[in-house]
Amino acid sequence: MKFARIVFLIAGMWGVLLLTPLYFIFDLIGRQDPPPVTHPAFYYGFVGAGLAWQIAFFLIAGNPFRFRAMMIPSIFEKFSYGIALAVLYLQHRLHPQDFTFGCIDLLFGVLFCAAFFKTGR
Repeated sequence: MKFARIVFLIAGMWGVLLLTPLYFIFDLIGRQDPPPVTHPAFYYGFVGAGLAWQIAFFLIAGNPFRFRAMMIPSIFEKFSYGIALAVLYLQHRLHPQDFTFGCIDLLFGVLFCAAFFKTGR
């Protein structure tokens, strides 16, 4: 259970540190990595949904046994983003530096799977 606590706590902290600044750099992203974002509702919706998941990770870290069932959608959340970025990278539609974040999500997905099985029923 200690493994699950540590993994989900680190994932939650990493996500908050990575996602929170996105609220404040909307215009900067468009300037540094054109073209500008044309659908701000999707952008801010992604950031908000991502931050909501970080709260779920903190809850799981607080009591992995109680929230073990929430590990399943958490695994899906990590793999869905990581796999999407991998596909975009393989299609040459994503900068290799951006793919790094997808790899980190894939790593967390694997660690979440390990935590799920280590936590047991």
